[in-house]
Amino acid sequence: MFSHHPARAWRVDPHARSRGPLLAALGVALATVGCAPPGPRSTERDVQTFRRSVAVAGLRQGAGAVVNVSYLQSGDALGPRVILVHGTPGSASGWADYVLQPPAGLEMLAIDRPGFGDSGPVGAMTTLADQAAAVAALLPDDGRPVVLLGHSLGGPVVARVALDHPGRVQAVVLLAASMDPALEKIHPVQWVGAWPGLRWALPRAIRNANAELMALKSELVALAAQLQYIRVRVVIVHGTADDLVPFANVAFMQARLTAARCVKTLVLEGRNHFLPWNSADVVRAAINQALEPAC
Repeated sequence: MFSHHPARAWRVDPHARSRGPLLAALGVALATVGCAPPGPRSTERDVQTFRRSVAVAGLRQGAGAVVNVSYLQSGDALGPRVILVHGTPGSASGWADYVLQPPAGLEMLAIDRPGFGDSGPVGAMTTLADQAAAVAALLPDDGRPVVLLGHSLGGPVVARVALDHPGRVQAVVLLAASMDPALEKIHPVQWVGAWPGLRWALPRAIRNANAELMALKSELVALAAQLQYIRVRVVIVHGTADDLVPFANVAFMQARLTAARCVKTLVLEGRNHFLPWNSADVVRAAINQALEPAC
């Protein structure tokens, strides 16, 4: 299964056709399998005034280099912090509607994961550990409640943050999350996209998304063995008509999250993978549920 998402980052390079028929076909195939949906109503330009960045050191795939991580920040700087984590490809601007209209009393952050948007590096960082470390750099140090919301591949990323920093996370929202390694398949076109001669000719977002997805199954196998140690509140949100990240992921998460403080599941009948944009009311409700003091 070649999964995932956010909208405008999945556009095919308009110059791809000048690079040869095979490359053009590959770009179209990758975009088609990725199934670019309509994105947020707001544009990237609308949220540029909320753009911030932080230097993150110690990422293993960065070979010790400092990686600049870009993010959007809005809302109440003293309230509980909600960190929104996109899938692959994607960027913080996929959450533009949420950044522009943060829930009352909450601080909203949306990250460009390493390898996407305005964040470094140029190439992909394919381990959940490195991706989680970048998200963890946005955790507040003042003890405020923190909710991590991960869409699609962002789901296992926020789960890894909750494992690595259990005392600093109150809850995670797993939104159409890719969690079951048994459900991850590599589409034949991905192997073509990984060829050295073609890989670097692809748009950065598609190239890095392909690398992430090809590494995802083994990453999820390792994560699956640790899910039993997640102790925070978990809210699962998934559509029954999700043909990119199958609904069967829900049963896997429910079976593995045995030590979570409580697990709430919101099943959206007939909804597809693109919940941040077609089910924003449910997503906002899930954030509120994640912040409730009692199960």
